[in-house]
Amino acid sequence: MTVTTDVEQKGRGSSLARLKGRWIDDWRPEEPEFWHGGGARVARRNLIFSIFSEHIGFSVWTLWSVLVLFLGPAYGIDPAGKFVLTAVPALIGSVLRLPYTFAVARFGGRNWTIFSAALLLVPSVLAAFLIEPGVSYSTLLLLAAVAGVGGGNFASSMANINAFYPQRLKGWALGLNAGGGNLGVAVVQLVGLALLATAGDASPGLVAGIYIPLIVLAALGSALYMDNLSQARNDGRAMRDVCRDPHTWIMSVLYIGTFGSFIGFGFAFGQVLQVQFTADFDTPIKAAYLTFLGPLLGSLIRPAGGWMADRLGGAKVTFWNFVAMAVAASLVLVASGQRSLPLYLAGFILLFVFSGVGNGSTYKMIPAIFRARAELGVANGGDPAAAEHEARRMAGALIGIAGAVGAFGGVLVNVAFRQSFMAYRTGEAAYVAFIAFYALCFALTWMVYLRTHPKKLAGV
Repeated sequence: MTVTTDVEQKGRGSSLARLKGRWIDDWRPEEPEFWHGGGARVARRNLIFSIFSEHIGFSVWTLWSVLVLFLGPAYGIDPAGKFVLTAVPALIGSVLRLPYTFAVARFGGRNWTIFSAALLLVPSVLAAFLIEPGVSYSTLLLLAAVAGVGGGNFASSMANINAFYPQRLKGWALGLNAGGGNLGVAVVQLVGLALLATAGDASPGLVAGIYIPLIVLAALGSALYMDNLSQARNDGRAMRDVCRDPHTWIMSVLYIGTFGSFIGFGFAFGQVLQVQFTADFDTPIKAAYLTFLGPLLGSLIRPAGGWMADRLGGAKVTFWNFVAMAVAASLVLVASGQRSLPLYLAGFILLFVFSGVGNGSTYKMIPAIFRARAELGVANGGDPAAAEHEARRMAGALIGIAGAVGAFGGVLVNVAFRQSFMAYRTGEAAYVAFIAFYALCFALTWMVYLRTHPKKLAGV
């Protein structure tokens, strides 16, 4: 099948290349004539459907943050068992992010979006029909694990959209793409709240069932309106090369502190409220009224973190953001000891907000690190074009690794809560661990990016 556009006949300098089977063989977004001659419209269309598909992916990934609220006494699962049910999809999703990053280059962005969106039907259909009193815990673990496929969608979506946009617009486009996806965490909790308020807690499968037609729409929209880019090719050697760079692992640790906190708290917040303040949240609907607020604010503020990093420097924003996260976690710790629900909620919402800001600022730091290195190489006589290519190659690979490692933070958060409640019947040990980790993160940021190498990494 051959698809043409209304700009194809205007000449090669200002038009899109002919699309073959939804493949674009010539894509030159850095050329203004090409971009304004039709490229921007195509990129925007792909961005819209990428956001929708990724949003549904996040909702399915975090589905069990809602489903565990429905698992009352009839299911015979203690709080420790419920934390495992939310840790498992976080683990699977983090592992899948690496292969999903490379899948775009191997199969095409449109083709992989169709497949990855359709794959979300598996966990949704299984959860819709199999969750009921009497189901075995091992079955629930399997259902939760399958939901992890939604966690990989972020990586492939970001890799795909990154290829469509020119350098000057990447931050804006990737910020919209990531923020729209992250909103899926809040939306699935709103869906759960609506069902608890209208249908009660007897039918958890309805939460998953609502997403079945939305998944079909996401897959169909991707098939009808998205495109593959022939030029979008990942450099497999870049992943090997970037793994040898110490900045890869430093930035991955920082991303655990930001995105790992966001997704981990998104999975765990409802359960923590029910266990920590049982008298106030003795029914699932009472907890559900509050669980969506933190993820919603954390998602909406993510672009602000990137905006501040552009103007103030990513390292400065990240440093002070981790200081703020340590303070917020300290508020939660104090509130837990005093059994102060208002202070507890305020501290947790601040944690979500600051994790969102940090998501934006740490992602902005990654290309800035390699751009600063490229500028230093050019100043020492290196080839500008080669230096720029190397910076983009390494930054793209690091974004994939940091996204996968950062998502693993969601597992660590849930494991920390599980162990804390098992050992002390409170989450206070987990909060102490979070404070210590945020202190490590702001110390790393200071030592590596603000103090030790101010000239080598100027502007990070």
